Amino acid sequence: MKNNDKQALMSVMTAVGMERILSTEHLCPPQTCEVQKDHNKDEWIASKIMERRFVPSHLTSVAWEGFNFVGHEIKIVESTDLFGATVWPSALVLCYFLENHGKQLGLEDKHIIEIGSGTGLVSIVASLLGAKVIATDLQDLIGNLQFNVVRNTKLKCKHSPQVKELTWGSNLEEKFPKSSLNYDYILAADVVYNHPYLNELLVTFDHLCREKTTILWAMRFRKENTLLQNTFFNNFQKHFDMEVIYDLPSLSIILYKARRRCNLTK
Repeated sequence: MKNNDKQALMSVMTAVGMERILSTEHLCPPQTCEVQKDHNKDEWIASKIMERRFVPSHLTSVAWEGFNFVGHEIKIVESTDLFGATVWPSALVLCYFLENHGKQLGLEDKHIIEIGSGTGLVSIVASLLGAKVIATDLQDLIGNLQFNVVRNTKLKCKHSPQVKELTWGSNLEEKFPKSSLNYDYILAADVVYNHPYLNELLVTFDHLCREKTTILWAMRFRKENTLLQNTFFNNFQKHFDMEVIYDLPSLSIILYKARRRCNLTK
């Protein structure tokens, strides 16, 4: 990218409070993943994603961030005290993909579960697109997640989304019995970072994913977590076939589609 173009793009990102997404140099994922290198497409998609974010025009009693998706202004309350209660750029990438490919994916009336829902933005967008959605996260995040989901979907969706507690790898059969699972899609945004529960995350993917389930997973690559990320990818690819949908080097984000290859429990 030319210097003047780069400065212009940075100005746009700063204006909407997105400068944090460029703080990390893009890292290449494991070589087993085929990655497209179309930089023009990268810059175009990145700029379109930036346009979806807006900030309040005046101070309010409760701080929130705004996002334009599916013809709706979505207002999200975050919590800076909790890592999972922040809207991360990977969520915006996944929302953008769902909005632009919802008909192709046939999202209307499809059964969807999101793991690590955080603030609920991805689940909200999927619900507004007509899907039957379950948003999940840890107990500490459920209150804020429920608030955001209800606030932005009540009387607006074909199917009212559900919010459920899900601790990765814990009591999965009790809370989500395999006999009742029929998810068409599993959604995940930025669930792999520096935390000690990556094995549990893989077990959770395996438990929830049926033979015909498709995983849509937006991943931000962080320089400081290279070994951790590569280890998880190597383990994940032993059990799931992966395909790159978007590769966005300027955001250090790749969006993957994955399908089951075999069961971990076998």
